[in-house]
Amino acid sequence: ISFHAMFLVRLSLFAAFAGFVLAANRSFTIDYTNDCFLKDGKPFRYISGGMHYFRVPRAYWPDRLKKIRAAGLNAVQTYVAWNVHEPVQGQFNFEGDADLGAFLKAAQDADLVVVLRAGPYICAEWESGGFPGWLSKDPTIKLRSSDPKYIGPVDAYMAQLLAVVKPLLYENGGPVISVQVENEYGSFPACDKNYLQHLEDLFRKYLGPNVVLFTTDGAATSFLKCGTLPSLYSTVDFGPGGDPMSHFESMRQYEPHGPLVNSEYYTGWLDHWGGKHAHTDGTVVAQSLDAILKINASVNMYMFEGGTNFGFMNGANGGGSSGVDPVPTSYDYDAPLTEAGEMTQKYTDIRNVAIKYIDGPPPPPIPSIAVVYPPYEITFTEFAYILDTLTVLSPSGPIKSMYPLRMEQLNQSYGFVLYRGVTHEDLTGKKVGDEIYVELKFLKDRATVLLHPENIVTVEGSFDKPVSFDVYFGHKTLDFLVENTGRLNYGPYIGDPKGIVGNVTYEMKTMTDWQMWPIPMDNISGVPFKNLSAPTYDAPAFFRSTFQLPASLSSIDYTYLKLDGWNKGQAFVNGFNLGRYWPVKGPQVTLYVPGIHLLPSPQQNELVVFELIESPCRSDLTQCKVAFVDQPIIG
Repeated sequence: ISFHAMFLVRLSLFAAFAGFVLAANRSFTIDYTNDCFLKDGKPFRYISGGMHYFRVPRAYWPDRLKKIRAAGLNAVQTYVAWNVHEPVQGQFNFEGDADLGAFLKAAQDADLVVVLRAGPYICAEWESGGFPGWLSKDPTIKLRSSDPKYIGPVDAYMAQLLAVVKPLLYENGGPVISVQVENEYGSFPACDKNYLQHLEDLFRKYLGPNVVLFTTDGAATSFLKCGTLPSLYSTVDFGPGGDPMSHFESMRQYEPHGPLVNSEYYTGWLDHWGGKHAHTDGTVVAQSLDAILKINASVNMYMFEGGTNFGFMNGANGGGSSGVDPVPTSYDYDAPLTEAGEMTQKYTDIRNVAIKYIDGPPPPPIPSIAVVYPPYEITFTEFAYILDTLTVLSPSGPIKSMYPLRMEQLNQSYGFVLYRGVTHEDLTGKKVGDEIYVELKFLKDRATVLLHPENIVTVEGSFDKPVSFDVYFGHKTLDFLVENTGRLNYGPYIGDPKGIVGNVTYEMKTMTDWQMWPIPMDNISGVPFKNLSAPTYDAPAFFRSTFQLPASLSSIDYTYLKLDGWNKGQAFVNGFNLGRYWPVKGPQVTLYVPGIHLLPSPQQNELVVFELIESPCRSDLTQCKVAFVDQPIIG
């Protein structure tokens, strides 16, 4: 062997040994005597910012993490979304935007430690609180409990997830200092301590005995009663306002000693379609943060970067008699960093407080140098009616059944299902043109009823009540395009089924002989478009156009899609599902478009809009357009 080769071998062995020694000397523990964390044996307090890797494209993780560090923070907190990593049962994904390991390493590169909230349930205003849609295929399953039908999939998933996490624990040389078990379990009615114990045992099995395992609940003993175990470190969450010690009193009843921890200090709040955009004054947020840090508490700001519910991944709240309120595509959360990663005044307010409490000199601020696509209009030139796309978008259809099947029974989690049921033509005393009463036992969540291309009926589902409408007698079949607008992410009704749940009656007679086309819209590349040469009675339909970025821009960081005159639907850029638009409902009007999904000139970009109800193309082709703008409109 040559001298050079021998030198390289010895160098690599030395590096490996040095890394082993470094990892062996690393520790993160709780000091119950001095009421603090210990990092490598020294007192440590974390000031963390919440960011969900699954809401931010991977290409932008380093940018957001550097900005979190530059704000004077030393930690980042993230949930882990089960439905991102196991979209199909038994098929696991930890690649691309789902590469959790890469995110954790990026955090470490940004000089941040990580507080990991591993689930399996996360809430987060995310689809089904992070639970995969397939988990609800069996309607008898009892989520967040010791039910074997639930525990089996949890165990299989956690075996995969925790294998990714273990080498990245702080004691093993990685950034992860603590791991949350479940999430706000005290707010869930099951109160199954055997379930919590099973999760703790599972985490210890795969992560070892040393990692700090914790729980998070609302700052009240009524929540902590069912939300934690004596062997798990109990933390609380609360927002700005009031004396922080009054909020920590409930935590101290369960943790008389140890560090004070607010795992969710709210910098803003969530939105719902049809409501107002939430806003929390940055001065108030900063003042309360200062009060928390003055008493040496550790804190995570929820959220620091809100991100986006791309595709169909928004959650919903409500259930029961209160109905269902879906969350918009934007998860801006009025956070210090916008969806596009821009720093707000709230960011500055928080930084001015945080840098007073960090060890050493404050990190230098990061200037904003984002390249934004200038305002630009795009006119659509092609369209495709939904019924003309079924062979492409639903190759497994039609699925036939005597009665309607739920979306989950069709092995589908997200998107749409087209249901076609046979009506009854032998109604005594009825003639063509007479009104007929149609009732759906349960509709989850919205249906566009296709009577013919010139006429549709939109039906809003109810969580626990039948819905009805009238049609004219004479249709041999009725088509229902049913949308899953987002499963519940919080409360006792999580795991709610989607589609038509129960029978449909036509003038009090049950409709039978159903055909169903699952339309997940995970790939729209084969949609058979045709030229749009005249106004069209179009809904539901796809509209398409192409465009080039200006030659002067080799790349852009972001832009926003504004859909004036459009009603409700989905938008796609180069096949990437930007999410739902619903400007007539608000508060969100524009959709965030990450620059990573746009191709530089001279390559052609494709923009596709799927409109459910009515488009401006219906009456005037000159208005059959959308616009890219440089500022968001989210309320």
